[in-house]
Amino acid sequence: MAHPAQTSPAAPPPAGFSTVAVLLFDEIPLFEASVPIAVFGERRAGTPEFEVRAVSAEGGPVRTDAGLTLAAPYGLAAAEDADLVIVPTWRHPLSSRPPSPEALDVLRRAHARGATVVSLCLGTFVLAAAGLLDGRPATTHWRYTGLLASMHPRVEVRPDVLYVDEGDILTSAGSTGGIDLCLHLVRRSYGTRVANTIARSLVTPPHRAGGQAQYIDHPVPAPAAGDPLGDVLDWALRHLDRELTVDALAARALMSRRTFDRRFRRATGTTPAQWLLHQRVLHAQRLLETTDEPVERIARRAGFASAVALRPHFRRQVGVSPAAYRAAFCGPSGPDRAPGTGTGAGTGSGGGAGTPPAETAAGAVA
Repeated sequence: MAHPAQTSPAAPPPAGFSTVAVLLFDEIPLFEASVPIAVFGERRAGTPEFEVRAVSAEGGPVRTDAGLTLAAPYGLAAAEDADLVIVPTWRHPLSSRPPSPEALDVLRRAHARGATVVSLCLGTFVLAAAGLLDGRPATTHWRYTGLLASMHPRVEVRPDVLYVDEGDILTSAGSTGGIDLCLHLVRRSYGTRVANTIARSLVTPPHRAGGQAQYIDHPVPAPAAGDPLGDVLDWALRHLDRELTVDALAARALMSRRTFDRRFRRATGTTPAQWLLHQRVLHAQRLLETTDEPVERIARRAGFASAVALRPHFRRQVGVSPAAYRAAFCGPSGPDRAPGTGTGAGTGSGGGAGTPPAETAAGAVA
């Protein structure tokens, strides 16, 4: 778990944390489980030497979802005095096996005594089950943010960020979001130099701000067939180039605006207006990846009045400009088009509809 010390002296003991307990549950993904161990467990020249304790949260060997068995050397008692307690991942959130009461109690006690409690990726579901996220903002992998919101309605789910720092409790999105959060913890306690040293060792970007968006495809679960709300969401996704208002969507679902808003938030963890804007930017992302159309035309096909209207929303959600995103995801060979498509092909919402009218407003969802 830790390489021999380098010749250079280690940094002095951390002001914020030195003992890290990593709670490992049965049937978890191996990569996510290893993230905090990789960040904190390796000894590097000029960086703190953390005491990392791999804890079997349910007793006995830990089986991964790939069938590998890990012999975690510590039991839950090892987390009782840790400065930093991390749940790096979790088995599928719909598993019939909830977290053990003993593990949840350890997390509650850790928080009560002032330890920093962290979840990475699906580990957020465990913190939510412990009640530690009630009334707090939190995030998880984009594929499961809607499920998190429906299972734990008292959590303020943020579906489009890499991580959330609430001081004593921090949560992160997917695998690389977990690395980002661990480096953020180092930076928060030790400063940029130490965090950059660890990042270089891992060959990963030294800093991605927590508010940067996850690169996501579908921020909510697929709508169920025959569900009025799901049918309306499906229809809206196919007509993003039109001017869509929340009132019009509610009417299409045969619901009052208040009922529609309430059911929408319960199902997705966000508001209809935010969801529509998010979907427009996602559609613009796909068009940037798969066509070489000008950004102006892509903006209109995604329901924005112009490229000028698209850019601030795109940068806020994705973290980069449309041009930078296209350069990063297309590569030197150009767009990765589906067979039979070309410049200007009708690839998006609206069933192949052309450019929407110029007066279509960006995110017209009042």
